[in-house]
Amino acid sequence: MAKLLYRIGKGCVRRPLAVILVWIALLGGTAALGTIWKGPVSNDMSIPGTKAQEALDLLKEEFPQATGGTIRLVFASENGALDAAGRRQAILSALEEIRKDRAVLNVADPFATGTLSPDKSIGYADVMYNVPAMEVSEDSKERVLDAIESTRAAGVQTELGGDVAMSELEIMGVSEILGIVFAFVVLIITFKSILAAGLPIATAIVGVGIGMMSVYYSANFFSITNTGTILAVMLGIAVGIDYALFIISRHRQQMAEGLDAAESVARANATAGSAVIFAGLTVIIALAGLSTVNIPFLTVMGLAGALTVLIAVAVAVTLLPSVLGLAGSRLAPKEPKQARGASKHNKPFAYKWGRFVSRYPVPVAVVIIALLLVVALPARHMELGLPDNGAKPADSTERKGYDLLSKGFGPGFNGPLVVVVKGGGSGNVLQDAAAEAENIKLLPNVAVVSPPIPNQKGDLVLLSVIPLTGPNDKATKQLVHDIRGLGGKLMVTGTTAINIDISERLNDAFPIFGAAIVVLAFILLTLVFRSLLVPIKAILGFGLSIVATLGAVVYIFQDGHLADLFDVSSSGVILCFLPILLTGVLFGLAMDYEVFLVSRMREEFTHKGQAKNAVVDGMGLSGRVVTAAGLIMIFVFGSFIFADDPMIKVMGFSLTAGVLIDAFLVRMTLVPAIMALLGRSAWYLPKRLGRILPNVDIEGESIREELEKPASRAAV
Repeated sequence: MAKLLYRIGKGCVRRPLAVILVWIALLGGTAALGTIWKGPVSNDMSIPGTKAQEALDLLKEEFPQATGGTIRLVFASENGALDAAGRRQAILSALEEIRKDRAVLNVADPFATGTLSPDKSIGYADVMYNVPAMEVSEDSKERVLDAIESTRAAGVQTELGGDVAMSELEIMGVSEILGIVFAFVVLIITFKSILAAGLPIATAIVGVGIGMMSVYYSANFFSITNTGTILAVMLGIAVGIDYALFIISRHRQQMAEGLDAAESVARANATAGSAVIFAGLTVIIALAGLSTVNIPFLTVMGLAGALTVLIAVAVAVTLLPSVLGLAGSRLAPKEPKQARGASKHNKPFAYKWGRFVSRYPVPVAVVIIALLLVVALPARHMELGLPDNGAKPADSTERKGYDLLSKGFGPGFNGPLVVVVKGGGSGNVLQDAAAEAENIKLLPNVAVVSPPIPNQKGDLVLLSVIPLTGPNDKATKQLVHDIRGLGGKLMVTGTTAINIDISERLNDAFPIFGAAIVVLAFILLTLVFRSLLVPIKAILGFGLSIVATLGAVVYIFQDGHLADLFDVSSSGVILCFLPILLTGVLFGLAMDYEVFLVSRMREEFTHKGQAKNAVVDGMGLSGRVVTAAGLIMIFVFGSFIFADDPMIKVMGFSLTAGVLIDAFLVRMTLVPAIMALLGRSAWYLPKRLGRILPNVDIEGESIREELEKPASRAAV
């Protein structure tokens, strides 16, 4: 690996303009594909094979008019009833204007259907379309938005709900740009050079641009979700900057030691580049491993993130060396002694921290482990689900409509269950449905059961069941299981039931995915470090990072503590796929820091043979860079905490907290403490196993030996 990357680095330095032009052409080509032929990005999170999805598929085939997209108009009046003359006329006129849209299948009249609250101050009207929610056009949405302006002008508060998305997620908004700006500041402090600080940002943007445009074009062939594109942006920016940071740091350190700029680029590509390849590979495998849980939207999300990381790795080991070659000696640090941390009186803080941790390893390890376990405690009562409109920002129209419906009709009205009744032995499906409706009414937590609605063939009937509790309440989940338990003729679907089934499927898949991650980590780290105890230590530390991060997420997003600080509009359930997604992403990032930190410890131990000093020297040489990398990740991920979408917000927070915990508490504190305790035994590997394992050589030992041979011959 090191020899190959050394040759690639040499080639990029010799022909920098050719390599740069190739990447510019790739960026331009993918930008054209992603903008001109951009595919549809959806919010679809269905899972084939679940009971709710089977019922929905049956409805699409036998009752297609019941599966079209719906926009729910919610009306409210603070002063008087909605059926007052002026308000009634304004509502009916708006509905009539919407009805002119050819894509509209039906517009309900709230005054005719009786969809008004008991005091008639709140009501709703459903606009049903003849196409699925994802396919409702922007023109149709604009017609609705224009129509409700007249009701608002008449003094009727009008809000929107339903399953048709009325707004798209904003990617690279103000907060995300601020995250990049803060990352740039960290790079300036780290390198003390604007030129050196700008290169990781520039190359990361190239990688993210190519990755995102490729994902947008791929949406023509795969179902890409909004959260998948956001995850790809998060990871692409963060790892793109970090991988460039590691290579540039090694390059500047070598130039500070007197190495020629061109030769330094090649060697940095061979050493730090090898670590980048391995670190990127762990992230890619972890993300691609999401496909093992057999959940389509999660598979596509993982593959979109993996593609962006793959491009970031390719940029780091080809485009970056070319740019570094053009920069030449201008990137050399002005203070070489400080750059390599060799001054006896001016050791970097990371060196001093490593020495402190190594001197008191037992108390440090005990304190960190105890702290992480305390933070992890809330994870014991974690409840999983999918955020609904009740989790939207308080000032959004979806949230206002949700709250109005809860106030006027009860909390369960926002999570109706669609019950499909198939024809039975009586030959009269309506009679069967009426009997089943009576049985459902006898179940606990049922507020209302609607009259049966048959399909055109008369062999299928729909019932709408309104629970007493909200969509994510435990009692609502139990009601879904109770209805299914009444008999094989009943199938339950709808958004609430689909979300419940998704959460349960993900719960079942998590142990399998977690076990696969543990095995993968052990194999990869054993290959890299040629040790048995280092991988075990890394896996246990990763486990602490995960449970502590989930504990922090539950404490804020489910229990509601510090909700105002993080602008969490509504506490409740945790995003159902967050544990699996966080495990996959954080595993890759944790292994990044493990490799870059511990590989320098191994390199020092290999050269000097002193285990404890190797820990301190490894911290001194890599600690500053790992600290900068962690801060960059925190700023990039943290910028997404300010997103309005609750799913993006919790993803941004969890990744930020995960990096903070893993990079600073586990890798920079617990790891050196455990390594100091283990001493030389940390690097133990049975001889028989050592002969079997291939030599990955991420430290570039083979390159060093090859370069030293001519020098030794010349000396002779």
